[in-house]
Amino acid sequence: MTPVRFVLFTLSLAVSMAPLRAAFRAGAFAQDISPTVFPAPVNGSMKANFAKGVNDPMHARVLALHDGSRALVFCVIDACMVPREVVAEAKRLVQAEAGVRPEDILISATHTHSAATLAPVFQSDEDPAYVRAVPALIAKGVLQALRNLEPAEIGWAFGSDPSQVFNRRWWVKAGADYENPFGGRADRAWMNPGQANPKASVPMGPVDPDVAVLAVRAAADKRPLGLLANYSLHYVGGNPSISADYFGEFARELARRLEPAGPLPGRPAFVGIMSNGTSGDINNVNFALPGRLNRAPGEQIRLVARSVADAAMSAYGAIKWQAGLALDSEAAELELGVRKATAEELRQARLTLEKTPRDKDGQFSDRKAIYAREAVKLADYPDRVTVPLQVHRVGALSIASIPCEVFVEIGLRLKRTTPFERHFTVSLGNGYNGYLPTAEHHAAGGYETWRARSSYLEVAAAEKITTRLEQILSTLHARAARNGGK
Repeated sequence: MTPVRFVLFTLSLAVSMAPLRAAFRAGAFAQDISPTVFPAPVNGSMKANFAKGVNDPMHARVLALHDGSRALVFCVIDACMVPREVVAEAKRLVQAEAGVRPEDILISATHTHSAATLAPVFQSDEDPAYVRAVPALIAKGVLQALRNLEPAEIGWAFGSDPSQVFNRRWWVKAGADYENPFGGRADRAWMNPGQANPKASVPMGPVDPDVAVLAVRAAADKRPLGLLANYSLHYVGGNPSISADYFGEFARELARRLEPAGPLPGRPAFVGIMSNGTSGDINNVNFALPGRLNRAPGEQIRLVARSVADAAMSAYGAIKWQAGLALDSEAAELELGVRKATAEELRQARLTLEKTPRDKDGQFSDRKAIYAREAVKLADYPDRVTVPLQVHRVGALSIASIPCEVFVEIGLRLKRTTPFERHFTVSLGNGYNGYLPTAEHHAAGGYETWRARSSYLEVAAAEKITTRLEQILSTLHARAARNGGK
C-alpha cells in the first residue's frame, strides 16, 4: 500500500464509520496542491512561462455537505483550468474511499493565470509528474472535509460588487478595423482593446455584480465552518510567481474576518472559497479610462479581494440560518461538435509554421504562427466531444457547472430562468472545453471566438448547453415538488 493510498484509506475509514445522523452536517478543508519542482510551467499566456517559486500556495478548497441521506461536495482548486482526466481520477478515489457519487462532487478551477499548468493551452505544456500527483491531493482534501463533517446550520444570500467587473469585449467603431491572427479584418469585437482606444466604441455586453454566498456554521456554538462564494471576474493577475490570485486572497481575507483568533484547539480551520462565475468576457480593467494605475505586485489582488469580501460579508450578515436544507444533484453529458481547420487551412497552417522563425526559447511570438500551431493541434481532436454538465440544489438555491470559460450573458440567462429562488453558475467545472461565447458573440469575432484549444466548441454550443441546463433545473424542481419542497 503506497503512502498516498494509506492516507486516503484512513480518511475514508473515519468517514464510513461516522454515524449517519438525520441532522444536517457540514465540513470544510483546504489542501495544499502547490508544485514542489521548479521551474514550474504556468498557464495564462500564449507563450510558456515558468515560475521559480511560490508567492502564495495553490489549494484545493472543499466544502462538504450532508443532509442525512446524501453528500454534496464543492471543491475549487487554484488552477487556470483542470483537465477532465484529473477530475475523473480524483472523483474515482473519493468514491472508492468514501462512497460519494461522482455526480455529487463538483471540482472546478478558479482560473488564476499564475498557477502551475495542468492543461496544455497555446505554448504552455504541463509537467506530467505534477499532473499525476494532483488527483490524489484533491481527493485527500475532499476526504478530509468529509471527515470534518459535524452538525451544522446552513444558509445563503447574495451581495453585490459592481466596482470590480468590466466587460472586456468592445465594439470596433464603424470604419475602423484590426487584423486577427488568420489575416482577416472583419472582426467587430475587440478583447482588451487598451485604454481609451480610438478604434473601440463601447463594451459589447453586461456584467454580473452578484457575490453569491453559501455558508455553514457549527450547530452547537455557531462557529463558522466554511463559505463558498461566486463572482463573475476572470482573474486579476500581477504576481510573477505561483499564486492563487484574488481567489486565494479572498479566502484569507474571509478567514481574518470570520475567524480572527484562528481555529479553536482541536477544531478544523474555517475555509473561505471563491469560485469563478460566468466571466468569459469579464475582467478587472476599465478600458474607458485614459490610463491604468501602476500597482506593486499583488496590490491589485489585495484591493479586489477586500472589495469582494466586503460584499460577501454583507451577504453573510443577511443569511437566514437553517438547521438543514435538502440536497439534490443531476448530471448530464452533452455531445458537441469541434471546430477544426479545413484541409486547405491546415495546409496553410503547416506552411506558416515552416516559414516562421522561433525565438531563442524555441517558442513563437508571431500570433499567426501561434494560431497555426493551434490548428495543427486541433486536427488531432475528435470531431465531437462530450461536455459534462451538473446542476445542484441546496434548498431553494440552484448551482450549475459548465466546463468552459462561460460568457456572462449565459449566467445571467440562467439566473432569470431558474425555477428556484436564486441561482449561480460555476465556470471551469469538471473539465475544460475552452471559451463558451454565444452565437451572437461568435458572429462578432474577437479573441474568445478564434479557433484554438482555448476555443473550439461548435458555434451553437452555448445555446445547447444553456437549454440542457434549463431542462435539468426543471427536473430538479419537479423532483423537489414531489418531495414537498424538500
